[in-house]
Amino acid sequence: MNAPALFPELAEMTGTEFAGHRPQCPLCGKHETRFHAEARDIEYCTSHEDWIWHACDPCGVLFIDPMPVDRLGEIYPANYYSYGAGKASTVQKIKEALDRRRFKSLLAAVPGENLSVLDIGGGSGWLLDMVKGADARVTKTTVVDLDGGAAQLARAKGHTFVQGRIEDAELDGQFDFILMLNLIEHVSDPRAMLAKVRRLLKPGGQLFIKTPNYMSLDARLFRHRSWAGFHTPRHFVLFQRRSLEALAQECGLETVSFSYTQGAPFWSVSLLEELRRLGLVKITTQRPAVSHPLIPLLQAASAAFDFLRRPFAPLSQMELVLRPAE
Repeated sequence: MNAPALFPELAEMTGTEFAGHRPQCPLCGKHETRFHAEARDIEYCTSHEDWIWHACDPCGVLFIDPMPVDRLGEIYPANYYSYGAGKASTVQKIKEALDRRRFKSLLAAVPGENLSVLDIGGGSGWLLDMVKGADARVTKTTVVDLDGGAAQLARAKGHTFVQGRIEDAELDGQFDFILMLNLIEHVSDPRAMLAKVRRLLKPGGQLFIKTPNYMSLDARLFRHRSWAGFHTPRHFVLFQRRSLEALAQECGLETVSFSYTQGAPFWSVSLLEELRRLGLVKITTQRPAVSHPLIPLLQAASAAFDFLRRPFAPLSQMELVLRPAE
């Protein structure tokens, strides 16, 4: 039996010829992988290449192959959304209010008179500003980020800034609370990152992770139409609940709480791409999808849709709170 017969979706959906390539899974290291989808950069148009996503069913992850680890300066443009703070939409303001409430609740469960907090991939430290406002016990805040341009802003707000990868960073002591929001999917070796973070977490401390869930409705609907949750080619590894919790356990962490949360950013960009395919809108490197004037409206509608179905369905983002295993 030939490969197109084994994977008919490859021949039917992509129009490319399968050559028997089974790349190595970045978690288990095995080659027992299969084609999952083909996607393009529909948000920033940094590349017009077709990128292939593969699945490792035993591990429960998706991964892009090849991973463009040597092209970060190209695939993360200067106008990338996390590099600067633009004007917040109504939906974003509501989200920030909910984030502040969530931080207050999470920090209340962390013991100590003075708390130290680390935000990995935190840019200018805007999330740490919320954390400090949520709990007066937070006295030490640190950002680790690749973007050196954010250093001055972070330090001006009173945060310590360390430029580089968390795997290589030399930090002073351990932390009571660590944020890894929309980050683990951006690295080529999630296990190495999580293992390092475990060592940075104090006994009794907590780690808060947020990452896409590829087992959601929008991920299925837009699977062969460059689902925005792929964030191609900037996301390298995607998880579902079982794979994320299994990796955490391997790294010496146990689950405190798990929840699904709305995926309005993925829905809105995916829907905008459908409008682009119909010739109704235009996306360029200069005006990426996230800056399109229709995005706030699409986000509001998507957030409302996800809010209504949240009690009944796994949404496209996951939030996981972890602590060191006893």
